[in-house]
Amino acid sequence: MLDSAAYQRYLEAFNGRKYDAVADFYIDPPRLSFFGVEIASRKALKDFYGFLHAYIDESITVLDLAASDTLTAVHAVVRVEARRDLTAETLAAHGASGLMPMARGDVLQMRQFLHYTIKDGRIASVECAIVEILPTDR
Repeated sequence: MLDSAAYQRYLEAFNGRKYDAVADFYIDPPRLSFFGVEIASRKALKDFYGFLHAYIDESITVLDLAASDTLTAVHAVVRVEARRDLTAETLAAHGASGLMPMARGDVLQMRQFLHYTIKDGRIASVECAIVEILPTDR
């Protein structure tokens, strides 16, 4: 089960950019699908987030969490700040054309629902939906 304590450990690894530790929370192979991005291997997971976080700072703040043996549902605020320009061409070259281009200094805060399917205590797949774009204070 990916309960609140386990999810907190996952977030610490994610927010700390410890991609090997993040990948350890997933079955092998993982399946992530969000905003046109499809990830279907441990290497692809590490490569994608390594690429993305070279351009942006991203953090997840949990508002609510519900967990069972087969599902962890998270209501969160995801904050993204561009450290350098992230163009549509760069996103497309990395299979992420569904993500929004950002200019250095841009900040985006989104209220999201994150749906984690759990298998044998590990994340089997992730899906997410933006509920609301929130105002930012930069």
